[in-house]
Amino acid sequence: MASNLQFLPILDLPLLSRRIPQTTLSPLLRSNKLHRHFYLDHSPYRGSATSPSSPAVVHALKEAVQSSISETTDDADSPAAASSSKLVLVVGGSGGVGQLIVASLLNRKVKSRLILRDPEKATILFGEQDQEILQVRKGDTRNPGDLEPSIFEGVTHVICCTGTTAFPSRRWDGDNTPERVDWEGVRNLVDVLPRTLKRIVLVSSVGVTKFNELPWSIMNLFGVLKYKKMGEDFVRESGLPFTIIRPGRLTDGPYTSYDLNTLLRATAGERRAVLIGQGDKLVGEVSRLVVAEACIQALDIECAEGEIFEINSVKGDGPGTDPWQWRELFNDARTR
Repeated sequence: MASNLQFLPILDLPLLSRRIPQTTLSPLLRSNKLHRHFYLDHSPYRGSATSPSSPAVVHALKEAVQSSISETTDDADSPAAASSSKLVLVVGGSGGVGQLIVASLLNRKVKSRLILRDPEKATILFGEQDQEILQVRKGDTRNPGDLEPSIFEGVTHVICCTGTTAFPSRRWDGDNTPERVDWEGVRNLVDVLPRTLKRIVLVSSVGVTKFNELPWSIMNLFGVLKYKKMGEDFVRESGLPFTIIRPGRLTDGPYTSYDLNTLLRATAGERRAVLIGQGDKLVGEVSRLVVAEACIQALDIECAEGEIFEINSVKGDGPGTDPWQWRELFNDARTR
């Protein structure tokens, strides 16, 4: 979710005894950048300093994307690595989690396409990119007429991480409410996706099955959890191969530095281990960075297809970008 009270996931849980050298990790994950979550993103207590569109965030994210692309190389052994036949459509790519997803896909040199209400945001956030790697289309999932067939030509995978605030705020201006975004927008998108799609990953929230119970009913006063659950159900019943990620409360360091690398060195540290569960039982916090990585990994992990996972992060080492450790995490959650 992307608003004041928000639930999103975090990365890094030690799995097996094997560790990855720091030099092989994506700079985004090595620095363990942004941390924030559903409660904060959907909460009336969220401060303006943490806004994904603040000048500091925009400036830092743009520099981080540019530097990560120039610094890193592809991991040929990773299922999430770039493929000439893979084209990932990211819906909600200008939000807190979406920005990290796009940045990580660029870092991996995975061909990506964004649907943005304002395409100029892509240049502001990610800089000038080769259109062979990053394509931008103007569109709004709330309006079915915007979702032209050309937007979906060649798309093999989709990550949908749209969202708004749980409580009335300026972000609701222009009819940007939970009903319009989390329900109608998701429904409109799924209706037009190609049946050849290999996977759609939807970012939802913990607590969606308990929106009539305390404390979830407080968050759901304006229907955000109810509408997210309706979006989930529509994806599940679509017949498309799917994975649904339900993050816990999103946590991020405050965006007070124009140098994102410096900020991340200060905040990256201990909460990198990943907890994944099922049954809407996990309650806790998760890093946006972990949520972003979970979405990217879920695109290619077979045991994650047709499944719904909750995700949190805690103190400890985590899987980073290792697809084998992520596969074990998802698989273990299924077999508990």
